Amino acid sequence: MGVTRRMVIPVALAAALAANTGAGAAGSRDVVVFAAASLKNALDDVARGWQRDTGKKAVASYAASNTLIRQIELGAPADVFMSADLDWMDYGERRNLIRPGSRVNLLGNRIVLVAPKDSTVNIRVENGFDLAGALAGGRLAMGNVDAVPAGKYGKAALEKLGAWDGVKDRIAQAESVRAALLLVSRGETPLGIVYQTDAASEPGVRVIGPFPENSHPPIIYPAAVTRDSDNPDAADFLKYLRSPAARPAFERQGFTVLD
Repeated sequence: MGVTRRMVIPVALAAALAANTGAGAAGSRDVVVFAAASLKNALDDVARGWQRDTGKKAVASYAASNTLIRQIELGAPADVFMSADLDWMDYGERRNLIRPGSRVNLLGNRIVLVAPKDSTVNIRVENGFDLAGALAGGRLAMGNVDAVPAGKYGKAALEKLGAWDGVKDRIAQAESVRAALLLVSRGETPLGIVYQTDAASEPGVRVIGPFPENSHPPIIYPAAVTRDSDNPDAADFLKYLRSPAARPAFERQGFTVLD
């Protein structure tokens, strides 16, 4: 069992977990947060604020929500899970992976169509729009449409707008929304679908336009303490995420803070 646990721990957590191993004697351990990749810029800011305000530290590992919850299911030692959609938090709840009563809906977001910053593509994202024509033989970068939340939202929107059939064989599926963003910023694909918050964080892309909010399920980011966390600071960090102190960091990145 010990071998399996080590195998599924994200590499980004290695140093934090090593530091936490000896922290118990001092009576304090870092809060380990597994968070959707699209949260990175905002959550890094929040974690700095938490440390400044409390003297305590939160260490985040970022990946697609589906990857993170499955790592938790296999024994990865996270204290807090932050998903980019309700489905993967529901998955965790059904499998008794999160602490009952700790789940909260934290943030909202939007998806947008992006292109490399020097692209001249100009198209209105609306019902019946010619996305296939705008690709001009290239591929559309998206998170995996069956698992990554941004990919699932994107596919739902394209189906609703009547554009999916024209591009479904031209999708460059990525392991996370940040990986899809990278494909566009490097010019490896002419267009991509990402969150507006990701587009705001990457100077290598420009926003062609937002997808109508009624073209896909509401984009909601829930957060919860994990069932197996024994860190007494985990619940306090979750509370901090909803505090007035954390709100500006999320809003600067373009998230909607849910009350």
